[in-house]
Amino acid sequence: MEERNSTQACSRDDGRPCLGAAAPFFVGFVAALVVGWWIFPKVLFTEETQPIEFSHKTHMEEAVDSCEYCHFEDTDAGLMFSGLPTTEQCVDCHMAPLGDTEAELEFVEMIEAGEEVEWLVYQRQPDNAYFSHMAHSLDNCGMCHPEFEDSPQALCNQCHPDLIEAEGSLPIEVNRLTGYTTETMKMWECEECHAYPDHVYDLNDDGHLDATDANNGCHVCHK
Repeated sequence: MEERNSTQACSRDDGRPCLGAAAPFFVGFVAALVVGWWIFPKVLFTEETQPIEFSHKTHMEEAVDSCEYCHFEDTDAGLMFSGLPTTEQCVDCHMAPLGDTEAELEFVEMIEAGEEVEWLVYQRQPDNAYFSHMAHSLDNCGMCHPEFEDSPQALCNQCHPDLIEAEGSLPIEVNRLTGYTTETMKMWECEECHAYPDHVYDLNDDGHLDATDANNGCHVCHK
């Protein structure tokens, strides 16, 4: 009997090839997608919440008018927004409960006891990465981006999650292996500005466009 090749061996009566041989490939492909997109992230990341419920939106609308009010500047170190607020900064408003929520009552108790809240950081950067908010301030970026003058928060939101519009504390997804969060800035996000070839401005006010400090050299951010 004449031996048929594999294509002939797997064919329908109407001449169309059957898909039995390809079934394992498709099953494996779908399984890989499920593991890679759903199961693995669930295993790798754990969701954490702030120790006390906090609303940036409420504070910006009713108590403060800028990020600097709570996130202090350290100009000596060339930094801005370098720290988390302490209970000492909150005592003027929260010596007595402002409402009857469980979070507010718990917070006032901590203030009375002189305890600090162990706030979680949404975007803690790696220890080998140096970042200066002063270099990325409205004074610098606003030189070429007038759209940020009317909405300074829009500049912040280029890198930060929009906490100002959040009614409460957003959950934080932390990598179990590295300890960093999903909001930690990635290098490709920084390079959208640092590696942009036309990202230049007049440093010397002489009408000549010089290279901006936002270059792509490793030493600029990694110390």
